[in-house]
Amino acid sequence: MATATTFEQTFSIGGDLTVNRLGYGAMRITGKGIWGPPDSKDEALKVLKRAVELGVNFIDTADSYSPYVSEELIAEALYPYTTGLVIATKGGLTRTGPDQWPVNAHPDHLKEALEGSLKRLKLDRIDLYQLHRIDPKVPAEKTFEFLKTAQQEGKIKHIGLSEVSVADIKKAQQYFDVVSVQNKYSVDNRGWEPVLEYCKENDIAFIPWFPLSAGNVDADEKIKQVADKHNATAHQVALSWLLHHADNILLIPGTSSAEHLEENMKAKNVELTSGDMEILNGISSHS
Repeated sequence: MATATTFEQTFSIGGDLTVNRLGYGAMRITGKGIWGPPDSKDEALKVLKRAVELGVNFIDTADSYSPYVSEELIAEALYPYTTGLVIATKGGLTRTGPDQWPVNAHPDHLKEALEGSLKRLKLDRIDLYQLHRIDPKVPAEKTFEFLKTAQQEGKIKHIGLSEVSVADIKKAQQYFDVVSVQNKYSVDNRGWEPVLEYCKENDIAFIPWFPLSAGNVDADEKIKQVADKHNATAHQVALSWLLHHADNILLIPGTSSAEHLEENMKAKNVELTSGDMEILNGISSHS
């Protein structure tokens, strides 16, 4: 008989920020195209408060979400913050309209972005500040030097990266400790597996975004097979697989609905067996 597999419930970011591995991504509490205010501000505030009530102590956001709106809502809903609540934000993208995300990791822009995030979140220091993208138009050394200096000045506690290769991480590590990496990754999109493995070996948090792709027939069928067995949703199974797959994975599923939030949080209760994991691991990956 297949037995249930287990996974660690918490992870320590940078060795000193212990968080529950099922967190919350605050991108979806904004307007359509991640632009402007949400349709219902009251619901957005409710989602944030409910997330913390359900045990979330890791919230991921960015200055570019809306822009600014996500950070402002987090502060309105949750400030003064409870002890142990880690709010991670990002800089390095600008916004020119709905669904438009030009990259700008020039130190001048990052300085403005970081100062804005500190002010909006009502913080003296960001616990985890993540570079949203390495900018091909700016020497990476300049970007990394800025982040290193900001950390030395006490404005940032820990630094993370997003959408990076192992080579990118190693280059950044010449300037500062990389404590987190946020790459697109899911049970049916494992193109960044070498990065996940490198992070696991080096005790770096791996934060997958877009945790369930759509339109992969092979994945849909196998996930549904496991979901039906556990009386769970496909999304819950996809999230549970990530929790089981590697203990350094932190999840940040996002939603603008308190009801959907409750559903996502139940993913940690889906006890996948070794047989379930074998089925899910057999899903063909696509990028």
